[in-house]
This record gives sequence, structure tokens and C-alpha cells, in this order.
Amino acid sequence: MIELSITGTNAITFPHLEVWDWRIVIYLFLGGLSAGMLVMCSIANLRIPKQPVEELAQCVRAPLIAFITLAIGAQFIMIDLGKPQSLIWGFLTFQPLSLMSWGTWGVPAVLLGNALYILAVIPKEQRHRLKLPFLIKLAEKFAPKMRTIAKLNFALGIFLGIYTGVLLSSFAAIPLWNNATLPILFLVSALSSGAAMIVIIAKKPEIKFLFTKIDIWLIVAELVVILLFFYGLYTSTAPYKKAIEPFFSLTSEHFIFSIALIAIFLLLPLALRIKLGELKEFEDGFHGEFTKAQIFRMNFAAVLVLAGTLILRAAIVYAGQLTKLSPY
Repeated sequence: MIELSITGTNAITFPHLEVWDWRIVIYLFLGGLSAGMLVMCSIANLRIPKQPVEELAQCVRAPLIAFITLAIGAQFIMIDLGKPQSLIWGFLTFQPLSLMSWGTWGVPAVLLGNALYILAVIPKEQRHRLKLPFLIKLAEKFAPKMRTIAKLNFALGIFLGIYTGVLLSSFAAIPLWNNATLPILFLVSALSSGAAMIVIIAKKPEIKFLFTKIDIWLIVAELVVILLFFYGLYTSTAPYKKAIEPFFSLTSEHFIFSIALIAIFLLLPLALRIKLGELKEFEDGFHGEFTKAQIFRMNFAAVLVLAGTLILRAAIVYAGQLTKLSPY
């Protein structure tokens, strides 16, 4: 196994593959959140028909928040490396068959596309806040190309959302991660968290209502994929079946993972119930403004989704590393 030759892990001196900690969890959460926001923001800006340039962008703040979120997440990866300066070696080559190489080049590419998106959606009356003349000129240049840049960021968001799941699923030595359903689960949860974040930050009532409806379907899809994820492992060979034991055991060693699974299946359905309640109030369509109580319920449901996403990623990362090596 690759992990054995690189880390020196063995059944006598270090019988667990615990090499990724909370810093990786934070990166996976923030990276997924950023990916989901890029996709959802692009949907918001592409769903309307072509209009004059100044009226194109319906989702303005999300690209900036997505950029900051991903930039912060990338810092946790650099901290986890121990020697951040070592990252420069990854930019000296690109290996198409290496998932790490895709990540090394992919995250900066997403940040670059995201930066272009930020400039493209800034309203004309707010461009003076850029201060630097060359940034104002770039914003004026990219504004007419906003829809094209939105399409690019949609694709980049999908790549970022699914990449981390593909990376984890490539670890053959860790049965819990080595599952073809994991990339789909990470993508769906990223999209759900992105829609939830748009609901929280959106000022326009119609945008809040739109993404509340979208997130309902994403939560349902996420719950289905979570069940398929566990079912696929349960019906597989013994090592894979054993990998899900921490989630269904109440022993002192595994109690936290059982609690995590219970929390996920409480938070997401509760968020779904609240969102369905909001949707029922507007069966005849949405017109006008939301009351403070309605906004609170929407935001509260969105926070539950974000909490569920964070717990899901943390549980999968830590439970996967409980894999024990056979002394034989």
C-alpha cells in the first residue's frame, strides 16, 4: 500500500492511518462551500434572459465570498504540509494521472476564474470601490462577458466540488473512502451548502426563494446518496463492511461517529421540513417581501444544512482513518 511506504505505518508501531486532521476537514468544508457557491451563483446569473450589461448580474456578493472562503481553505492545506514552501515543487510539473497534481493546479485555476467573476459582476455604480484604475478597467472589460465567465465558473465549481471526493476515493488502503459514491456525495453536499449560503447572504427576496426551492431537492438527493454510500459498503467485502462499523457502534471508541450520523439525519431532515414549510406558504407563487420570521426560518434552515455538511465531512475523514492494519 502507498501509505505504508510513505508514512512508515505498520501494525506494531503505528497501527492506524491517522494522517489527516481537522485542518483537512476545514479545507474540505470550505472548498466544498466555495464550489457550491460558484455553481449556484452562476445559475442565478444565467437563468435570466440576456439583458443590457448593467442588469445582467443578479448574484453579486457570492463570488467574492466564495473567493475568500476558498483562499482561507487553501491556507489550511499549506499549514498541513508543515513546510508550505514545499508547495512550489508541485508547480514545476503537471502529472495528468496524479490527483494531487490536479489539485495543486486546480485550486489556483479556480481562484483565478473566481477573481474574473468578481470583476465581471460588480455593478457600475460600485466599481469605484476597486480603487486601483487597472481593476476598474478590467471590470469594465469583463462585464459584457459576464455570462461566459459565469459558465466557466459553473464548470470550475463542479470540478472543485467533485475533486476532493475523487481524491479520497482513490485511497485503496482506506475502505471507507474507496467508494465510487463518495465523489457524488461530496458534490451534492457541496451544492447543497452553496445553495444554503446563497440563501443566507442574498438580499433579493426572489433569490432567497429560488435557492430555498433548489436546496430542497439537493437535501433530498444528499440523503439518498448518503444511504447509497453506506449500503454500497455494507454489501461489499468484509473490510468495507467493517469500515462502516464506527457509525453504528455505541462503544466509547466509536460513540462520536454514531452521534455524527444521528446529527446528520436530524439536521438535514429538519432543514428540509422548515424549507418545505416555507414553500407551502407560497404555493401560488412568491410576490413581494418576506417577513422577519420567514427570513429567520430560511436562514436557520440554511445554517442547519451547513452544520450537517461540516459534520459529514469530518465524520468521513476521521472514520476512514480508523482503518486498522492486520498484524499478519
